[in-house]
Amino acid sequence: MTTTLALQQQLSELLAQTELSISEMQRQQLVALVALIHKWNKAYNLTSVRDPQEMLIRHILDSVVVAPHIRGKRFIDVGTGPGLPGLPLAIIMPEQEFVLLDSLGKRIRFIKQAVFELGLTNVTAVQSRVEKYQPDVPFDGVLSRAFASIKDMLHWCQHLVDSQGTFLALKGQLPAEEIEHVPQGFVISETLRLEVPGLEAERHLIKMMKN
Repeated sequence: MTTTLALQQQLSELLAQTELSISEMQRQQLVALVALIHKWNKAYNLTSVRDPQEMLIRHILDSVVVAPHIRGKRFIDVGTGPGLPGLPLAIIMPEQEFVLLDSLGKRIRFIKQAVFELGLTNVTAVQSRVEKYQPDVPFDGVLSRAFASIKDMLHWCQHLVDSQGTFLALKGQLPAEEIEHVPQGFVISETLRLEVPGLEAERHLIKMMKN
């Protein structure tokens, strides 16, 4: 059994390899989130990752490394699953607002419970299909992690931002074929390789805008 103390120690060591500045309270919340995912995973099957130490790398670090590359105030995380990357980002970016959207009720129930237990005030969990969800105000950014191809993401999410908004696709290896087939009306503004401490695999962030 991995202890909370061991996870906090591991998190501190991993964060030391990044440029991120994360408070002690935020670190405790990130570790508490791992414990919640681990606890709920047994009944809800939220993720195929079973080991809390692996979750810390593949879910928490994998999410928070995106923080320095996103600009704006309001974001929507589409196909959020168990709240990734939205929950870790909301923890370390308390000034920003996040809508976490998923079509599966069990995931939204988990997110609502996590928001309550972690004391987060900047997260709204919404159960809906992305193409049916209509925001009152356009978002500054749409986040997508393992949700869909770039083409599908842009097609389904184009109504969520205005001409100033950014689409942020979190990918593993650089999806060259997907990048080649970005639909008309959209342009790639930036492609970044992300370094995730402790992770062997590649990670990339593709930023896109309406043209």
